[in-house]
Amino acid sequence: MLQKVSGFIQAQDLCQPDSKILAAVSGGIDSVVLCEVLHQLKYDFAIAHCNFGLRAEDAEADQLFAKKLAKQYDVPFFTENFNTRAFAEQEKISIQMAARTLRYEWFEQVRQQQGYDYIATAHHSNDLTETILLHLTRGTGIAGLHGIPPKNGHIIRPMLTVTKDDIYDFVTSSKLIWREDVSNETTKYQRNKIRLEVIPVLKEINPSLEETMQQTAERVSHAESIVAAYIQNLREQSIKEAENAWYISLVPLQNATGMPVVLHELLRPFNFSYTVVLELAEALEGISGKQFDSPTHTLVKDRDQLVITPRNLSTFGSILINEGDTEVEAGNLYFSIKYVDADKYKLNIKPHVAALDADQLKFPLKLRNWQEGDWFVPLGMNGKKKISDFLIDKKIPANLKPQTLVLVSDQSIAWIVNQRLDNRFKVTDKTERVVEISVQAKP
Repeated sequence: MLQKVSGFIQAQDLCQPDSKILAAVSGGIDSVVLCEVLHQLKYDFAIAHCNFGLRAEDAEADQLFAKKLAKQYDVPFFTENFNTRAFAEQEKISIQMAARTLRYEWFEQVRQQQGYDYIATAHHSNDLTETILLHLTRGTGIAGLHGIPPKNGHIIRPMLTVTKDDIYDFVTSSKLIWREDVSNETTKYQRNKIRLEVIPVLKEINPSLEETMQQTAERVSHAESIVAAYIQNLREQSIKEAENAWYISLVPLQNATGMPVVLHELLRPFNFSYTVVLELAEALEGISGKQFDSPTHTLVKDRDQLVITPRNLSTFGSILINEGDTEVEAGNLYFSIKYVDADKYKLNIKPHVAALDADQLKFPLKLRNWQEGDWFVPLGMNGKKKISDFLIDKKIPANLKPQTLVLVSDQSIAWIVNQRLDNRFKVTDKTERVVEISVQAKP
């Protein structure tokens, strides 16, 4: 299997031997095998794990397992907790789509901030088959027929050439341990229904179904490249980016054949569904100002152009502060960070400033919205207090509570931003170095 994966990486030009790889690890059998493969092939990799808060104790156990796995391989570990249900409800999308959106947004954030070249996922050929069938069932274009691409920007799938049987053989020979997700056995989810009930019937017709699907996906990919050249020419004529916004001129699109399909391809990087694109195509001749949303972006028709802006997902994720950073942005807030020797520091006790004992902090720090169950030790006290109770005591209006940010060191709350410091991280007479973080609204 190692030779098969190594050959696939080279044939598809997925990465280089010295590439730094961020491995997406759930703790399940596929991602555990991905880690072992990267380890045996001697890649420089780290582990990134998402806790979507959907499976209670099981999710916590998965998170702990992934952390131990990183320790076992002696590689960096990054993790994030998401309020997935809240995001899904707000965006009116499925839990699965919400989790996918949050997951890849966060992976890319970590990749950029930590200096990794690629994000590796553990998708294999069975996943590709399931994806193609799922897309066909829901309705799809060319992109849906190629299933899962081996490489998509900074995302690579080095195991796409191996089957589930290959994976089982590998874990047996390597004596690997993994976490079993019981939700994989329920047909409540569409993908599971296809895996457990549809594919076995199709394999009675074609026992080599996975291999056939992979060959079909390759042929479709070649056809797609022809379409992509046409779309790229239109993209160069019509799209301009400025100040974190994209402007699509409608003039070059007026004579395009198959407008909805062309528009969908142009908007694919912004995650707009074909259903939304059909509504948009009908509205192109209408008045300006109509708004359309994807999970990650907002589009507004403005006269003879479309204006696209990114949506702020910081409410559902976090922003990392690495040691040495001097500034970060979170939504409409700007954070300034400085590092001062304690004997030269004059204590600032204003609410918008956090003076922290550097030796008590563990970098990278995280800025995120507070979550139910969060607690801290208020400055001047020795006992724990739930942040929910603290906000009630402070009489914070209900519509402002969700916007409350916390600064997290490892798993501990160090500061409720603009509110209160945690007693465990305060500056004392034993402090040798101070990290001061101040916040202000963007002008």
